[in-house]
Amino acid sequence: MAQENQDIIPGFADITTDEPIISYAPVQKVIDVCRAMSLWPLTFGLACCAIEMMSFGMARFDAARFGAEVFRPSPRQADLMIVAGTISRKMAPLVVRLYEQMPGPKWVIAMGNCAVSGGPFVYKDQYGIVEGVDLIIPVDVYVPGCPPRPEGLLEGLFQVQKKITGKRWWPVPHTVEDR
Repeated sequence: MAQENQDIIPGFADITTDEPIISYAPVQKVIDVCRAMSLWPLTFGLACCAIEMMSFGMARFDAARFGAEVFRPSPRQADLMIVAGTISRKMAPLVVRLYEQMPGPKWVIAMGNCAVSGGPFVYKDQYGIVEGVDLIIPVDVYVPGCPPRPEGLLEGLFQVQKKITGKRWWPVPHTVEDR
C-alpha cells in the first residue's frame, strides 16, 4: 500500500541529497575549538597518580590557563575522564558506569603505568588488577610514568585538544638537543 503512493507529489522523486544546502564546517570548527578550550575533567583518582593530577590543577602548573579549570564532581557535568591509578577488578564496573554517565562527546586520558598497562601489579596468576583501562573503556591519550609528572598530564591534555581540533594550540616544549 505504501509503495503504491510514492509518487504522490510529482517532482520530489528527482531531488538528490548528495550535497547539503548549508555547510556547517566553519561552525563545527568554532564549536570544536570551544570544546577543546573548555574541557571539564572528572574528579576521579584511584591511587598515587591522583596526587600528581591534583598538582596539575594547582598554581604551579595551572591547568586553568589551558582550558581544563573546573574539575567536576559528577560525571554528568564532565567531558574528560582522567583515569589516574590502579584499577582493581572490583572497581572496574564503577569506572565503566562513570564513563557511561558522561555526556558525549567525551574523552579519556589513561594516566600512569597502572592505568595504561597494570603497572607493577602485573605478574603471573594475578587476578585482582585490570591490566590497562583500555580493556574496559576506550582511551584517547596515554600518559606513561610511575607516577607521571604534571607536565606529562599537561601534554596529555594538549594531545586531547589536538585530537578535538586537529591543531596544537600551545608551544612544543624544548628538548635536550635544542638547548
